Amino acid sequence: MRRIEIFDTTLRDGEQSPGVALNADEKLQIARQLAKLGVNIIEAGFPITSLGDFEGVRLIAQEVRTVSVAALARANAHDIERAWEAISVAESPRIHTVIATSPIHMRYKLLKSPHEVLELAVQAVTLAKSKVWDVEFSAEDASRSDVDFLAKVFTEVIKAGATVLNIPDTVGYSTPEEFASFVRAVMERTTGIEKVKISVHCHNDLGLAVANSLAAVGAGAHQLECAVNGIGERAGNAALEELVMALHTRGDFYGADTSIVTKELTRTSQLVSRLTGMTIQPNKAIVGKNAFAHESGIHQDGVLKEPSTYEIMLPSTVGLEMNSIVLGKHSGRHAVHQRFNELGIDLEESQFEEVFSRFKLLADRKREVTTADLFSLVDLKAEKEDQIRLDYLQVSSGTHLTPTATVGLMFNGQRLEDATCGDGPVDAAFKAIDKVLGTEGKLINYSLQAIDGGEDAQGEVTVTVKFGENLVGGRGVSTDIIEASVLGYLQAVNRAFGRGWIKIREKNAS
Repeated sequence: MRRIEIFDTTLRDGEQSPGVALNADEKLQIARQLAKLGVNIIEAGFPITSLGDFEGVRLIAQEVRTVSVAALARANAHDIERAWEAISVAESPRIHTVIATSPIHMRYKLLKSPHEVLELAVQAVTLAKSKVWDVEFSAEDASRSDVDFLAKVFTEVIKAGATVLNIPDTVGYSTPEEFASFVRAVMERTTGIEKVKISVHCHNDLGLAVANSLAAVGAGAHQLECAVNGIGERAGNAALEELVMALHTRGDFYGADTSIVTKELTRTSQLVSRLTGMTIQPNKAIVGKNAFAHESGIHQDGVLKEPSTYEIMLPSTVGLEMNSIVLGKHSGRHAVHQRFNELGIDLEESQFEEVFSRFKLLADRKREVTTADLFSLVDLKAEKEDQIRLDYLQVSSGTHLTPTATVGLMFNGQRLEDATCGDGPVDAAFKAIDKVLGTEGKLINYSLQAIDGGEDAQGEVTVTVKFGENLVGGRGVSTDIIEASVLGYLQAVNRAFGRGWIKIREKNAS
């Protein structure tokens, strides 16, 4: 298998996304996760643009020692000196210098002749090479450049010491077949091409960034430039996670793979999304919440019988514990029955048919039927509801206060009460209930939604709690979301108690 290097530009091109502004500490968090992910090069930023960007690049160069750290510089001495100053402390520094080579850019943006551009490119690479061994040269808007002129520029910068040549599709104009042909032509016409690595940097203006990048791999490219979640200028860059998993999953076709630790993809994606404030669309390939979700009855039936029927990669490969069977109006009997079995609810055929009918009625009213909903659909005779009731709840929380909850419960005609602290008011309340009753519940899922609109809207909280090896759901409704949470948790406790899954420790009665 041919090894393709991953050049991550999340912290440079990705940060150029409108509305994104990362501080130095946030950039360092992402850089450390990128190193854990296994990228080969981190483009940490564009040091000349601001003091903040300079400091961010320098901090990453100092702290992240296991991967190459690159800094971008335009083809002028001032940019290159500033880039070198930022990355000089790196274990493996790279200067990435760029100048446009397309007729439209040279004429209207640079106001330079092709000869002047060639001279500037050579001068930039020569200066960068005097600072570092590893120099990448990018021909901006390469895909709209003249092939012969681009090959001439590449030939000269190789002589000047470039180690990596980048062929960007800067405005996302190319098509896969066209871009692959262009990359081949440039490589064939560039003297000394065997001495360097060929890289591509594709934008997504026509939604073809990943396709064009993969086409370039087929044409012989050695390095792919991409960003986590595909963020970047305008429509963004080629998405790192999509490129990596395409090569990983279709190694039989591409004959290539990467050094990426794929189980870190989901964690990396979520970190970048949280720190940049750019949400991930639900149907985003690989890392979207629906990427491994199935609602269609036909699909659910197939996946439950054999995952490979509808999943070409295992969720665990990208860092997810399992696929998601989403129960809704399209779900079939198999999926619903399977979910009841997973929850430890055994239903005879006649019982299941009755419950399934109620499930369909509920699914027509809700977008998704939750675990708590399933429990509410089942009429279990052995279940003793409301044996444990909320008598009172008092919570204190604030900016500089440790969240504390005091809970009083009625059980067998007695009041049981206790107090404890938690990570937040809801967590404190849940822990107080467990402390009062002597139970140990583990919260698996928590969902809050408004039942209706307005300032006095009720909040509906649904929870799934694990007691030992048993899962149980609960639902609470109140205009106070903490009280709704407590009522939902207590319903789960009552259900677990009614089924004999937990025992109540009677103490502190008042």
